[in-house]
Amino acid sequence: AAAAAAMSPPPPERGAGAGAGAGAGPGPGDEAQRRYRDLFSRLDTNQDGRIDVGELRAALRARGLGADAQAKILNSGDSNADQELDFKEFANYLREHEKKLRLAFKSLDKNNDGRIDTVEIVQSLKSLGIDISPQNAKKILHSMDEDGTMTVDWNEWRDHFTFNPATSIQEIIQFWKHSTVLDIGDSLTIPDEFTEEEKRSGMWWRQLLSGAAAGAVSRTGTAPLDRLKVLMQVHASKTNQMSMFGGFKQMLKEGGAISLWRGNGMNVAKIAPETAIKFMAYEQYKKLIAANCENIRTHERFIAGSLAGATAQTSIYPMEVMKTRMALRKTGQYAGVGDCVKKIWRNEGLIAFYKGYIPNILGIIPYAGIDLAIYETLKQTWLTRYAKDSANPGILVLLSCGTISSTCGQLASYPLALVRTRMQAQASLEGAQQRSMVQLFRDIVAKEGPLGLYRGLAPNFMKVIPAVSISYVVYERMRIALGMNPV
Repeated sequence: AAAAAAMSPPPPERGAGAGAGAGAGPGPGDEAQRRYRDLFSRLDTNQDGRIDVGELRAALRARGLGADAQAKILNSGDSNADQELDFKEFANYLREHEKKLRLAFKSLDKNNDGRIDTVEIVQSLKSLGIDISPQNAKKILHSMDEDGTMTVDWNEWRDHFTFNPATSIQEIIQFWKHSTVLDIGDSLTIPDEFTEEEKRSGMWWRQLLSGAAAGAVSRTGTAPLDRLKVLMQVHASKTNQMSMFGGFKQMLKEGGAISLWRGNGMNVAKIAPETAIKFMAYEQYKKLIAANCENIRTHERFIAGSLAGATAQTSIYPMEVMKTRMALRKTGQYAGVGDCVKKIWRNEGLIAFYKGYIPNILGIIPYAGIDLAIYETLKQTWLTRYAKDSANPGILVLLSCGTISSTCGQLASYPLALVRTRMQAQASLEGAQQRSMVQLFRDIVAKEGPLGLYRGLAPNFMKVIPAVSISYVVYERMRIALGMNPV
């Protein structure tokens, strides 16, 4: 109870009327200093003139905020890095934080009347690709409205976000971007949306870099399962009954523990060029397709994202072939990546670097379409049924929605991915007949039935949860290291 009382902001000062405080923000004057001093004394429960980590943690927990908020406040306010805030540090943090809150408030107050209403909240969410009803906007507004007017003035806005790491509703809604934080091994998802402010501030490249680093670590951590998936896609059949345990045993016997990571180097190396090309292509396709780039509709995003994915895949597809060949190689078959390129070029020609290209491109449509459709459905369901006091879904809901939608997309496109892998590997298999995509489909179904199109699915799904977990942890660390707010 004491912690909750400590975090309760002092009553808002509205002067002569409700809108009096809306026009002028806090400055270095006496009123602001009194407010800072009053809040400081509430948090400083032992009255030693400092807010230590324990006091800050207890107060934030009473507000439903965790370690991320604590880290942000200390990083911003603790100038001497002693893990405590004296009054000067505390006041400086609040002053700088309120400047950002003031800018956010003005950006939301579309009609400049000093208040934010439900219409303005709906417009702000719509600009980020989220359509909610006025009823749901009222729920969000109610969490900040202290005087029951169903509008939020500057004082209510400031008091609500005093210790919240987010500085605007837009920042909270960024949670609902289908973020690159989720890397489950495939790169067929539709790129993220970035606002003009994010592009100007450089936030876009920091987020892309964080996502790329998360993907690299995640793919490396789950590489043994990924290589097993490739082996089972190419070699497993009804006759040999290749199991996961048997596959791991075969890899360890043939090349030792290090062989579990064959092909991972190329799998990681292709992240950067693919991400960059897809992002740039998406921005260009969006300009051509979307009626309004600032408020792109779902079907426009799907078309632009699919075309961007196809462009990126076309550009880096030889690396996809190399990844498969390196994963399937036997000990001593290639001296390295360069040697692999030379031998493929000499023995098979340029066309070999684009084997499996057609099923790979076709796979983008079901993957991206189902991924986006399910994510949008889950998002709207959560906002409609559970967004009672805030639009912030929490990281568990975010990761669950993203994981479910990506997994469904992967499941829908898996037969095409299997045929692509077999086409990439055909020339490296002794005595293998070179078949087309249609011939491979027919042969697999005739010999093994429809389930034959899902060989390797078990290790593929087994890597989803560790891949998402690793991605999220690394993504968070990268965001903090690059000066971004934690998710």
